[in-house]
Amino acid sequence: MEKILDKEPVKRVKKFITKFDDKQEILVLNTSAKTAKDASDSLKCDIGAIVKSLLLKVGEDFLICLVAGDRRCSLNKLKKIFNKKDIHMASADEVKLKTGFSIGGVSPVAHSSKLNIIADNSLNRFPYVFAAAGHPNCIFKIKYNELIKITNASEEEISE
Repeated sequence: MEKILDKEPVKRVKKFITKFDDKQEILVLNTSAKTAKDASDSLKCDIGAIVKSLLLKVGEDFLICLVAGDRRCSLNKLKKIFNKKDIHMASADEVKLKTGFSIGGVSPVAHSSKLNIIADNSLNRFPYVFAAAGHPNCIFKIKYNELIKITNASEEEISE
């Protein structure tokens, strides 16, 4: 498992989060955290405390939505927020290209391109949340308000 920490996407996340707070660390799980359910089972935490980092295509632009593991991202709410009709999930290739991460390990930070980020305000139910750290077996724990700061996310009601 230690070799996971040497992978470039994980190192990128580690560098980003420790620049924000030098006490931040990446946790390597023995089991996959590829899905919110897998992560909550591994961490023995509420599934809602797992941050899903979803890449959406808004017209020709891309957007990261941070959504609680027990909620679904509402495309209808996003369409109203952006006043756009064409909003959909990005393809796996677009995710890799725009974030630098593969699906299952998409972190809310350290993307390979500049992306706007919206955090669903339902995540504020939890003092701490857990987010992917560049690999399906890697996560980091962070206070909700620090997640908002580190990602420079706007907070909206975007889940159902």
